[in-house]
Amino acid sequence: MNPRFFESINSLETAIEFRDVSFVLPSGKTLLAHLNLQVGRGETLVLLGRSGSGKTTTMKLINRLIDPSAGQVIVDGKPTVEWDAIQLRRRIGYVIQEIGLFPHLTIEQNIGVVPRLEGWEPDRVAARARQLLNLVGLDADRFADRFPRELSGGQRQRVGVARALAADPPVILLDEPFGALDPITRRDIQQEFKSLQQELGKTMVFVTHDIAEAFVLGSRIGLLKDGEMVLLGVPAELLESSHPEARAFAACFHDGQAIGRPA
Repeated sequence: MNPRFFESINSLETAIEFRDVSFVLPSGKTLLAHLNLQVGRGETLVLLGRSGSGKTTTMKLINRLIDPSAGQVIVDGKPTVEWDAIQLRRRIGYVIQEIGLFPHLTIEQNIGVVPRLEGWEPDRVAARARQLLNLVGLDADRFADRFPRELSGGQRQRVGVARALAADPPVILLDEPFGALDPITRRDIQQEFKSLQQELGKTMVFVTHDIAEAFVLGSRIGLLKDGEMVLLGVPAELLESSHPEARAFAACFHDGQAIGRPA
């Protein structure tokens, strides 16, 4: 691995930091244990792991859907518990698998929800929505006045990404956003998303259980198991790791590469 790559990662200004963070349910079950992590500004960190590994818990701590049981989560230099939760969430775009578009609003209106809450003028909201539609590969003239039911799953997912970007937040969280798409659409939107990230330079935290997706999108991968971070590094480090969980995911990656090869 080129040492300049590590220098570029290490030189990034920290956008998000976890300092010895744990999250424990009232029942006593630990969902996250002693997580220490820094996410550089403009970096795409992929949180990889099986169901129940702590990926979504980690993400919910960033936008204060939950608060840590111990330790600190710091966003833009300030602990999340010191942020007003609504103000924090308006600074963070959020994209999920079930996109949650409002069925009674047009696509343009859906994208403009947060800017309207922020008090933007109507003309500015409309212009921003149309700009973002074109950015995510949907012709604004064709799609702005449609309703969610008139779009395909892949098109709705693009609208979800556009809505997350609408108020130009510095941080974007994505929780398995492409998981419900068919394989061909998923591959296409992954490539479009990667190009979009390179163009915009946002800080992104992306949750997935798909190692191939992690390799396409992540500048670094954080591998979680049973609430603990067992590996954090560039994709090649996961393939080279001797940790049993890393080896299990690496085997899935190699098996996926083998599919379709001629005998």
